[in-house]
Amino acid sequence: MTFQRFECGSAANGELAKGCDYCIKGSKMVLLVTGRCRAGCFYCPISAEKKGKDVIYANEGRVNCDEDIIAEAVAMDAEGTGITGGDPSEKLDRVVHYIKLLKERFGKEHHIHMYTAVISLENAKLLEEAGLDEIRYHPVEDLWTKMDTTELADICSNVKMDVGIEVPSLPGKENELGALAEYAFKAGVKFMNLNELEFSESNWDMMATHNYLVKDELSSAVLGAEETAIKVLDSHPELPIHFCSSTFKDGVQLRNRLTRRAQHIAKEYDVITDDGTIIKGVIYHKDLPAAVALLKENYDVPDELLFIDSGRNRLEIAPWILEEIGTELPFKCYIIEEYPTEDRLEVERTPIN
Repeated sequence: MTFQRFECGSAANGELAKGCDYCIKGSKMVLLVTGRCRAGCFYCPISAEKKGKDVIYANEGRVNCDEDIIAEAVAMDAEGTGITGGDPSEKLDRVVHYIKLLKERFGKEHHIHMYTAVISLENAKLLEEAGLDEIRYHPVEDLWTKMDTTELADICSNVKMDVGIEVPSLPGKENELGALAEYAFKAGVKFMNLNELEFSESNWDMMATHNYLVKDELSSAVLGAEETAIKVLDSHPELPIHFCSSTFKDGVQLRNRLTRRAQHIAKEYDVITDDGTIIKGVIYHKDLPAAVALLKENYDVPDELLFIDSGRNRLEIAPWILEEIGTELPFKCYIIEEYPTEDRLEVERTPIN
């Protein structure tokens, strides 16, 4: 074994792509510019609410205007952005606009990389001119042993931005992946990422069609995907190939991004957990201003530890205070754990009274 192992089973030969560094730190915003794609990959894990639909999301938040993107980047103090889909090449004008928007707002040092299955020199030049720093090609499986029929070599010779390959490690496809790696690096790519194949609600039918099995009960990984990736790394020790495990994405990348966002949006009364979630006290009452008045008058709760969330029709309060006085209050009181994301997905709710 010549490669280096990281947290949660990930591994690599050589240096990681620059975009991966930001992802690992949790400082990369994920900008889905469309759910549309013509590649038709059977393993595509994109969620049903986005797949095939022309929608835009910045991390978990739906985008309705440019300011939504900027606001999300500010909320997580993003150092970079990963543009994804669907396939962003379906909406290239939109991508160019967003690259310029982010560069103008956050400066040239804001690193932007993009994923696409469309291997086009014309597109690559257009994207580089707009300011794209790194492009990651996702050739469809049928092309893995026929990459000489694509424009990959021409792209590597004619652009200065980092060019890489990123595909899933399909179980039993180590020979095809090896051929892809060998051609791609000869063509001039800087890196290759192998993502552990995962199942989701939108691609679950592939499990029966391809006789795939679930790896274990703790992840959404497919059995054999990791072994295939490791064989490719082991047989190509001289090539900078990175295996990104399913648990690494959740256990490291996502946790770090959640923690980073939580640290930037948490109110004074919020408690941030080691997993990057937020714990807060929540009170429900038909007259929230009256509830605030009672808490301030009878319990001397300071203003900075209270907040009326009119959008969710609730009163937020420091959880340690609510745990102490909640049983005495004539309101519905809960300790809530939720994600610090735009959708504020609730993890757990514990009643106090």
